[in-house]
Amino acid sequence: MEETDREAVATAVQRVAGMLQRMHQLPDQLDKVEQYRKREARKKASVEARLKAAIQSQLDGVRTGLSQLHNALNDVKDIQQSLIDVNKDWRQSINTIENLKDVKDAVVQHSQLAAAVENLKNIFSVPEIVRETQDLIERGELLQAHRKLMDLECSRDNLMYEQYRMDSKNTHDMNLIHTYFGDMQKLSEELAKQLWMVVQRSLVTVRRDPTLLVSVVRIIEREEKIDRRMLDRKKQTGFIPPGRPKKWKEKMFNILERTVSTRIEGTQADTRESDKMWLVRHLEIIRKYVLDDLLVAKTLLDQCFPPHYDIFNRLLNMYHQALATRMQELAAEDLEANEIVTLLSWVLNTYKSAEMMGNSELSPEVDVNSLDALISQNVVDQLLSKYMSTLTSNIIGWLRKALETDKKDWIKETEPEADQDGYYQTTLPAIVFQMFEQNLQVAAQINEDLKTKVLLLCLQQMNSFLTRYKDEAQLYKEEHLKNRQYPQCYVQYMIAVINNCQTFKESIISLKRKYLKLEMEDTLSSSHTNMDAILDIIAKEGCSSLLDEVFMDLEPHLNELMTKKWLMGSNAVGTICVTVEDYFNDFARIKKPYKKTMTIEAHRRVVVEYIRAIMLKRISFKNAEERKEGAEKMIKEAEQFRFLFKKLAAGSGEDTEGLCDIIEAIAEVIKLTDPSLLYLEVSTLVSKYPDIRDDHIAALLTVRGDASRDMKQTIIETLDQGPSQPNPNYVPIFKEITVPTLTVPKLLK
Repeated sequence: MEETDREAVATAVQRVAGMLQRMHQLPDQLDKVEQYRKREARKKASVEARLKAAIQSQLDGVRTGLSQLHNALNDVKDIQQSLIDVNKDWRQSINTIENLKDVKDAVVQHSQLAAAVENLKNIFSVPEIVRETQDLIERGELLQAHRKLMDLECSRDNLMYEQYRMDSKNTHDMNLIHTYFGDMQKLSEELAKQLWMVVQRSLVTVRRDPTLLVSVVRIIEREEKIDRRMLDRKKQTGFIPPGRPKKWKEKMFNILERTVSTRIEGTQADTRESDKMWLVRHLEIIRKYVLDDLLVAKTLLDQCFPPHYDIFNRLLNMYHQALATRMQELAAEDLEANEIVTLLSWVLNTYKSAEMMGNSELSPEVDVNSLDALISQNVVDQLLSKYMSTLTSNIIGWLRKALETDKKDWIKETEPEADQDGYYQTTLPAIVFQMFEQNLQVAAQINEDLKTKVLLLCLQQMNSFLTRYKDEAQLYKEEHLKNRQYPQCYVQYMIAVINNCQTFKESIISLKRKYLKLEMEDTLSSSHTNMDAILDIIAKEGCSSLLDEVFMDLEPHLNELMTKKWLMGSNAVGTICVTVEDYFNDFARIKKPYKKTMTIEAHRRVVVEYIRAIMLKRISFKNAEERKEGAEKMIKEAEQFRFLFKKLAAGSGEDTEGLCDIIEAIAEVIKLTDPSLLYLEVSTLVSKYPDIRDDHIAALLTVRGDASRDMKQTIIETLDQGPSQPNPNYVPIFKEITVPTLTVPKLLK
């Protein structure tokens, strides 16, 4: 207290000192000292009043608290005394309670009798109610039948409950009640059968008689409420009537689930033995049934069930599970390749497409992205692996069969068919690529990856097939050479084989362009190149065999060239030209560019054979007149060849001049009248055609018939030392021509 007083005095002194200092600075404020004193006095009085009020309030609170504590103490003492009195009274009344046991039993018995009296009417009329309920069930009045059944069950349950309360161990009386109401259990089972029949046909019933379905749902809901009430009473009393809980709601969903499974399984009307398209039909029926059922469930069935049943989603899950089970069963069967594709296409594409679960009428309740896969990825991979293995075997078999069929056509006595442009062809390319196309279209139904794999497989097998095709074409040629009269249409079918090569090339390009992604082109470039090379070989060998055919017919006439008979006026070259032109009338059925190549080769071979006839030295001109006559005939015949092949190559852009120029150049050497200029003429010939060998020059000089041994030797030795300036566009031709029998040394003797 003293410390507080000192602090208050110090604070007051400080404030007065401050006030006096301000007055000293402002002398005109000194007259206000009295005002300051009064103001401070008022403040002091105000503070003292507030302090007194606060202290008085605290004192009143303390006084009230003490009074309440005193009263509470008195109350505790009174309660303590009362508890002592109650305990004393309770101990004195124990004997009295024991004496009231008979009264308790009488009360229980009275309660049971009251329940019996209450249900007396129902008890006596049980047989009649059972008959009425049975009649109602048979008439299909299920709601009324269930109402009577509930009354019977309520009577039985109340009696059994009272018996249980009186003596839970008295099974005899319990059994007596149960036996008396025994027909009621049969009624319950009969009613349940009727309910399950309606549930099984719910998707049909909801269209024809939705009221019946609603009645069934109401009955099930009633039973669910009774089940819950009985279970609650069991928790309290330990008693539950026989047959409870019935769980009819759970049974209803089980019935629906079995019905859905049976509906899915029952859609298979055919087997592979009776119908090759059995799986397609089976899956299409499933698709239609499932879509129709779900649409009915959404638009009609959903309205007949309480919202908490979530009937549409429950049915959706049931159908999904049933479909998954069925698809797994089908996947486990020994499916053929086309059946595997059908199944996978349906599972991976159709199921979630707008034709089924993705149908716009099912949204937004059905979200296809949230649906699980019908079969696992592992099973899908196994099926795809099996499909590729089976397809490989099938393609090999199909290609072999197609080639065998084509070979049978080769020996026919009728010409092959022609395309719209008149080119001979067989059906082989169309059959092969139609098969490839069908398999690629099927694979594309599943996914891009499988389509690419099938394309690679087709091209791989095509590669192997073309090798067999080449071998068969060679055997065809060899068999024909054994007897040129057989087959009758050999030339025409060999033309068709050649044309098929071009068709194969075009078809391969078309197939790749249609089914192969651009980024995959590089992976097949080597394979494509190899196939093109094989096809070119087949076509080249085919053209060569046809030209062999021509030159076998020309052989007698080629043997007449550069002989006495030829010099005397033989028309061998005329016959050669007519024969070649006749053959080329058939060769006109050959497609470009093979026709152009064949024309060039025919031209080259004719010139080679003509020059070979010169080099065979069948004739040696005796004088200048014969040399002139022979040379002029050669020039004339070269012109005949030039005209012929210009005609045959019309429109192909072939240079027909150069080859025949060789014959004319040789003719100029033979025609030369001044032997002193012979070296110059021969050197000109060699400079143009540098592949001419010494034996060619020696043979040519021998045919002239006027060159001495020394002249031949001088010309040959001089030519060996001289430079040559060949034409860069010249294709060597003399290297194919050999001079028979005599060697150069012998010729010079």
